[in-house]
Amino acid sequence: MTYAETLRQRISETGSALCVGLDPRPDRHESIEAIESFCEQVIAETAEFAAVFKPNIAYFEALGVNGYAMIERLIGKMKAAEVPIVLDAKRGDIGTTQDHYAKGYFENWDVDAVTLSPYMGFDSVEPFLKYPGKGVYLLGVTSNAGAADLETHDLASGRKVFELVGDMTKRAADTAAGLGSIGLVLGLTNASDEVMARMPDVPLLIPGLGAQGGDLEALRGADRSAPFVINVSRGILYAESDQSFSQLAKDYADRIASVTR
Repeated sequence: MTYAETLRQRISETGSALCVGLDPRPDRHESIEAIESFCEQVIAETAEFAAVFKPNIAYFEALGVNGYAMIERLIGKMKAAEVPIVLDAKRGDIGTTQDHYAKGYFENWDVDAVTLSPYMGFDSVEPFLKYPGKGVYLLGVTSNAGAADLETHDLASGRKVFELVGDMTKRAADTAAGLGSIGLVLGLTNASDEVMARMPDVPLLIPGLGAQGGDLEALRGADRSAPFVINVSRGILYAESDQSFSQLAKDYADRIASVTR
């Protein structure tokens, strides 16, 4: 089963395209132990509404060795909940270094997909495509304003830089991971009709809903067959609300379904 098939199956089973981002803010908690307990509660309460979990490795790396041990334990909790895991690492380096990142993430931690920066070329992506059933998301058009500095920049040919990244997705068919193993990151705040039309029909990871102010209406009527998930992090973890994590996740899942069904 390819990563795209795994994702499609999970979305079908849950009726949800919600990606629950795990970005714990150290300054919001009194101790490392409190952060881990907080994340465990989020995982337990949101699992039934999550198409995938997306832990952002930076928030754990900032805690040093203890943070690495914590994310390893939390990945075990996510796997026990039988929710696919997208590790948000955005790695991009030469092939031999990427070989070791891939080994760490896919063999040691056994996550289902990883976010990557593709700007060192396809040979920096290939090491992650040696693993059947695993997937990667390449940075296509991200949700930050700086996407205009490079990703949406015009080329002399009339194409955009992110379309060159999109071309890389076609090469998945020739890898062990298979067709549908390469997806793209598309920030909801930059998901215009023009951008959507220029993106290949591959799995999408869509951040920007919630605290970043992305509008779900940008996705209404999108004619795509590949599965996509929409990430919410702060909007669930740190919402100023009396609702539980479970209630917040269900609300976001329902809102997403109302637009994307």
